[in-house]
Amino acid sequence: MLPLLVADQIRQADAYTIAHEPISSVDLMERASKAFVGWFINHFPDKKQSISFYCGTGNNGGDGLAIARILHQHQYKKLTVKIVRFSDKTSADFDINLGRLKQTDIPISEINKGDELPDESSAIIIDALLGSGLNKPLTGDYERLVKHINALNKTVVAVDVPTGLFCNGEIQADATAIEADLVITFQQPRINFLLPESAQYIHCWEAVNIGIDEKYVRSINSPYQFIEEKDVKTWLKPRRHFSNKGTYGHALIIAGQAKTMGAALLSASAAVHAGAGLTTACVPESGLTALNSYLPEIMAIVRNENNLPQIEWDKFSSIAIGPGLGKGDDALELLSAVIKNHKKPIVVDADALNLLAEHPELLKKLPEGSVLTPHMKEFDRLFGEHKNWWQRLQTGMEQAKKLNLHIVLKNDYTITLSPEGQAYFNSSGNAAMASGGMGDVLTGIIAALLAQKYTPLQACLTGIYIHGKAGDELALPNRLNVVLPGKLTAQLPITMAKLIA
Repeated sequence: MLPLLVADQIRQADAYTIAHEPISSVDLMERASKAFVGWFINHFPDKKQSISFYCGTGNNGGDGLAIARILHQHQYKKLTVKIVRFSDKTSADFDINLGRLKQTDIPISEINKGDELPDESSAIIIDALLGSGLNKPLTGDYERLVKHINALNKTVVAVDVPTGLFCNGEIQADATAIEADLVITFQQPRINFLLPESAQYIHCWEAVNIGIDEKYVRSINSPYQFIEEKDVKTWLKPRRHFSNKGTYGHALIIAGQAKTMGAALLSASAAVHAGAGLTTACVPESGLTALNSYLPEIMAIVRNENNLPQIEWDKFSSIAIGPGLGKGDDALELLSAVIKNHKKPIVVDADALNLLAEHPELLKKLPEGSVLTPHMKEFDRLFGEHKNWWQRLQTGMEQAKKLNLHIVLKNDYTITLSPEGQAYFNSSGNAAMASGGMGDVLTGIIAALLAQKYTPLQACLTGIYIHGKAGDELALPNRLNVVLPGKLTAQLPITMAKLIA
C-alpha cells in the first residue's frame, strides 16, 4: 500500500530525504523537475509547440524555472517564462534556479502586483505558481490571475498541485483554482485528487517518483492508504487440488422485487463469478423464472410479501442484502431477521441501507465487521448531510470505528473506511463503468469473498479492486465508452486468474 500524506507530512518527508540521503534541497528540486520533464515530453512530444510558464517565487516557482531550463535542453525552443511577483519573498531554491535560467536564452518577464495581465499566445501553459503549500483560499492578485488563466481556454499542465487547490482538507464549492488538463505531481497523489470535488480542477493526474525516502513515508503510519495491484496479488487465494464447492463457501443474496429482479440477478451472478462455491438468491416467486433462465448455477429461496421465507441461517458463509429489495414492511422484517440470526459480517447495500437510515437502531445491531456499501446520497441518509467529500471522509472514518464495521463509500476512487480508523482508496476502475447495476455487482463480489473466508477488510479491498480491474480490462483495450455490469461479471474469473498467475 502507498501511504497518502497530508501537506505537512509531505514537507516532512522532503526534509527527511534531504537530511538523510543526503541531498541538497536544490538537487532534490532538480530531480523532481527531471521526473516532471520525463513524463511531459512523452505526453507533449511536439517540440515546436509554444509553452508559457507562470512561476511564483517559492519552491513551486523554482520547480517551474528548472523545468523550463530542462525542456530547453531537450530542444523545446518556444518557451517563455513569466515570473509572478505578488510576494516580496523568494525561496533560496527559486533564486538559484532563476540564476541558472538566466544563463539560457529563454525570454523572462515579470507580473507584479496590480499589473494588467498579459495576453497569452502559447498553446500550453505550465502552472508553477503556488503548489502544495497553500492553506487558505486565493484572493486578490492571485485570484485574478488564476481566473484569467482559466478563461484563456489553453491546455494547462500544473506542477505538483493546481494553484488554489488544497492538497487535503475541505474544498469549498466556489473555490478558485487552476483548471488543469494534466497535473504531474511528485511521489504520490494528494488526497484531494482522489475526491470528486477535484474533478473541476484536474482532468487527469500522474504521480512521478522523485526518490523520497520510502521507509520514512511508511513510518508515518498515515490513516490514508492507496491500494495498489501488488497488494491485491498478495491477498488473492489460488484454488488448490482436492478442494470442492464447500471449500469456497455458500453466499446468500437477498435481493430483488418483481420489477427490480435485474439487481438480484447481477448481484448473484457476481457472487458466482467471483468464486463462491455455492450461491443462493432469495427472490420473490415472480422472479424465479428469470433467475433460472439467467444463470442456472444459482439456487433459490422463494419469498412472498406476507411471510418470512424459511432460511437455514447456519448454511450460509456470507449474506448480502439490499439490491432491488424495496423498503416495504416485508423488506424491513427480512433485514431485521438477517441481523438477528446471522452473526457473521453482513454486506448491506441499496434499499437495505435506506432501511437502516430510517431505523438507526438496526445499524447498531449489525454484526461486527459488517460491510455497508453506500453511494454519496445513501451515505448522507445514514450519517447526515455533508457539504463536501472531505467531511464525508472524516465522518466515515469516525462511524466505521464507532460502529465496528466497514463502510465502502463508492466513487471513482472508492474508499473503504475500516473499524481501525483507516481510509483505503482504490486505484482501479474507469468512467465507462458509470452504469446502473455496477454497485449490485460489487455487492455480490464482496459477499463471495467473505464466503471464501477472506477477512472483511480483504474482501472489501480485493473486491473493489478486481471490480475496477475487470472494468479496465474491458474498457481500456477496446476503447469502450460504456461497460455493462453483466459483461463485467463474466470478466471477473479472467481478471482474478491474471492477478493470481
